[in-house]
Amino acid sequence: MKYKAGTPDEYIAQLPQERKEVIEKLRSIMLTNLPKGFSEQLSYGMLGYVVPHELYPAGYHVQPELPLPFINLASQKNYIALYHSGIYADTTLMNWFKGEYPKYCKRKLDMGKSCIRFKSMDDIPYSLIEELCTKMTVQQWVDLYESNIKR
Repeated sequence: MKYKAGTPDEYIAQLPQERKEVIEKLRSIMLTNLPKGFSEQLSYGMLGYVVPHELYPAGYHVQPELPLPFINLASQKNYIALYHSGIYADTTLMNWFKGEYPKYCKRKLDMGKSCIRFKSMDDIPYSLIEELCTKMTVQQWVDLYESNIKR
C-alpha cells in the first residue's frame, strides 16, 4: 500500500489502528536496538533505517543520491513487511534467523529474499527482531554490501 508521507510520524499516522500499534512497536525496536550510526527516514514510501551519506558517501549503488538502505518497515495490503538487507546478503545471518524463528512463532515463516511477512498481528516475534537488530553494525553492513552486493 502506498502512503503519502514526508516523515515517519506522518506515515504511521495514516495507518489503521491495528497496524499502527504493530509498526510503532517495531519502530521502537529499531530505534532502540540498531547499532549506532543507522538513521531513520522515510525510504521508498516506508520507514527506512539506512547508513547515511555522512558515514557512507557512495550511497546506494542503484541510486547513489540515496543513502545505503538496511531495514525497511511497511504496512502492505495483507501483511506487515520487514525488509532486512543484511539477511539477504549474509547466509549465516539468514540461517540463524530461520533457525530461531520457530522458537518464537506458532506460524510458519513467510519470507522472501529479504522480506519477512507478518500476516497475523498477534504472532510477531518482537524479541527475535530485537536480537536481529543487534547482529550487524554499520561498518559490518557496509563491508558486506561492498563485498557481496556492490560488484
